[in-house]
Amino acid sequence: MTVMPATKPSTARTALRRHYLMCRPEHFAVTYAINPWMDPAAGADAAKAVAQWEELRAAYLALGHEVSLIDPIEGLPDMVFAANGALVVGGRVYGAKFMYPERYAEGPAYTKWMLENGFSEILEPEHTNEGEGDFLTLDHMILAGTGFRTEIAAHQEAQEFLGRPVVTLRLVDPRFYHLDTALFPLDGRNVAYFPGAFSPGSRAVLERLFPDAILASEEDAAVLGLNAVSDGRNVVINAEATGLIGTLREHGYAPVPVDLSELRKSGGGPKCCTLELRS
Repeated sequence: MTVMPATKPSTARTALRRHYLMCRPEHFAVTYAINPWMDPAAGADAAKAVAQWEELRAAYLALGHEVSLIDPIEGLPDMVFAANGALVVGGRVYGAKFMYPERYAEGPAYTKWMLENGFSEILEPEHTNEGEGDFLTLDHMILAGTGFRTEIAAHQEAQEFLGRPVVTLRLVDPRFYHLDTALFPLDGRNVAYFPGAFSPGSRAVLERLFPDAILASEEDAAVLGLNAVSDGRNVVINAEATGLIGTLREHGYAPVPVDLSELRKSGGGPKCCTLELRS
């Protein structure tokens, strides 16, 4: 794990300590295809996936963040993608209800962990949603994706339960099937995103809300460079997204490149593996 120093030390970027939930990919495999990244014929190397995941976890710990673990369950190869398991804001948990039956059991597994670890305000959803895969939280709003996995009705359900404004964004490129593959919060006020992943109306909304956003190229988006995790200064990001890494550094952020190429065979990156537990 290497932290690249920001090239603009005069730009004040403040890292906030975070609490993350992760799941070791002991049972990781590509045995079905539910997004364009997945090819069961090509398969995946579970041992390599574990090694890469351990580097990601080590990066978080080195940055001073807290990491909790949920036990993996045999038969749920995508459970490593903890971000999809819930949305946690202000200590309240909005549970996940997966679209595809191959992943359906992950929702109850993550809800059970929350109940056993001190979270008492939990809503089991009526509507299909895949947690932080399609819900990204900023200081005063939650950005919510739809178009492939999460129903718009879930956006409304989350807003009512969490008491935060939820802004709907429509995804149109199947490569970016979750919002967290096309956009990530830089901090509580600004974001980075790939415009081509969104409908024209949603692009206009993003332009209005975030006039100073960092725009990623298609080349960097195509290696899931936007499936990144920022603490406000340090940005844990796929190492192949070299253009975006350079742009982040120019804007005063400190990129932390990681190699999650094996997990990308299921369409996952750093953020997919990381569920933030916001108290």
